[in-house]
Amino acid sequence: MGGKVLSVASECVPLIKTGGLADVVGALPAALAPLGWEMRVLLPAYRSLRHHFEEDPEAWPEVWFEAGLWGGDGRVFAGQVDGIEVLLLDAPHLFDREGGPYNHSGSDWPDNPQRFAALSWIGAQLARDGIAGWKPEVLHAHDWQAGLAPAYLAYHGNGGCRSVMTVHNIAFQGRAPTELLGELRLPGWAFHPGALEYFGGLSSLKAGLITADRITTVSPSYAAELMRPEFGMGLEGVIAERAGVVSGILNGVDTGIWSPEAAAENGYSARNLAGKAAARAAMSREFGLDVPGPIAIVVSRLTDQKGIDLLPAVTPGFIEAGGGLVVLGAGDPALEGAMRDLAARFPGRVAVTIGYDEALSRRLFQGGDAVLVPSRFEPCGLTQMYGLRYGTVPVVAAVGGLGDTVINASPLALAAGAATGITFWPTDALALSQALRRLVALYADRGLWLKMQRMAMAQPVGWETSAAAYAALYEGLR
Repeated sequence: MGGKVLSVASECVPLIKTGGLADVVGALPAALAPLGWEMRVLLPAYRSLRHHFEEDPEAWPEVWFEAGLWGGDGRVFAGQVDGIEVLLLDAPHLFDREGGPYNHSGSDWPDNPQRFAALSWIGAQLARDGIAGWKPEVLHAHDWQAGLAPAYLAYHGNGGCRSVMTVHNIAFQGRAPTELLGELRLPGWAFHPGALEYFGGLSSLKAGLITADRITTVSPSYAAELMRPEFGMGLEGVIAERAGVVSGILNGVDTGIWSPEAAAENGYSARNLAGKAAARAAMSREFGLDVPGPIAIVVSRLTDQKGIDLLPAVTPGFIEAGGGLVVLGAGDPALEGAMRDLAARFPGRVAVTIGYDEALSRRLFQGGDAVLVPSRFEPCGLTQMYGLRYGTVPVVAAVGGLGDTVINASPLALAAGAATGITFWPTDALALSQALRRLVALYADRGLWLKMQRMAMAQPVGWETSAAAYAALYEGLR
């Protein structure tokens, strides 16, 4: 049937990205279009984005003006980037500054509550009143940065527009002190534990969770996990209370971009994996590796949440069994140092690149035999999906979307030809070391290994299924 959706977010590929949130926000418009849903994306006009409307005002007309937007005026410009209909909120006093979207020199911007309240306020205004003859039926808010948008619709009138709140990562909650309640245009009568109050203060994420018509997370397992204290991070009671409107919808990946068939060199497919062997050889030459067994790759933020602290304990045994390791990522300085130490300790078997390089990451997925994702929690995860796409067998902790997307190489799954990877639990060094021993054994059985690679590459990791689930969710709000 279809309709119109206003997506409110702080990031969107290809405009601005710090994590997987941007990939999802950028992919949804094109994925939903064949199903009849027209989505526009409202983003802050960060300094790096202002050139769009400053350099080409005819292509980016001003479509909204708001005076007194937390210390200055705000304007909204409408345009198109790579086929995405984009609305940019220009509020220079809030967004035209050096640094990242959320922080500068390692510290959060002190006015983040006001900055993203402004984004949410404008999102709610546009959803309620429409813009330039375009009126959405649904407002789709993403993470804490847009959490106040459903609240503003609930407390200031929704104009017939319904709301969806998606939790991409509950660890980030948009906390603010109580004294900002009035300044953030929230009603005092709603400041109690059953509504806006959150451990004596405010949380924009909680505000969205208690007011949105529907709540989604980015995997079914994460939706269930968030009702438990070990995963809910203080919001488990809120999620459990609203369990009837909570659902999990897996993310997808852009299979046109992440494509082993389209690789400039050493392209390959599930039917012909010769190119993968060539890509492994090229990767080995690039990093000076000589590895008789499986080469595992890690493409990740280097943090404890991602389980990177487990690698120093398990890598020596993996190397002794014949394996090799290539790490690409950045994060905790102590973990960066630990990865460099591993490379120094095992030359020719471990290689480490600190930083992020998307072209290099694709070469690693092309050439690696396995991808390690030992996360302690993982709302959805895209890394394991890239691994499936490239026949780079995922070795993952059985949490969140990792467990939802990887079929463990159990004896039954292997016998049925259904296994696509290795899962382990709990997320500790013992379980990970056992998983790596299983990896070495499976890799040694070449016929079985090729079957696993082909089965992995056959998994549907694109956006089609997920887009259909979002479309059904929107339809259900009518």
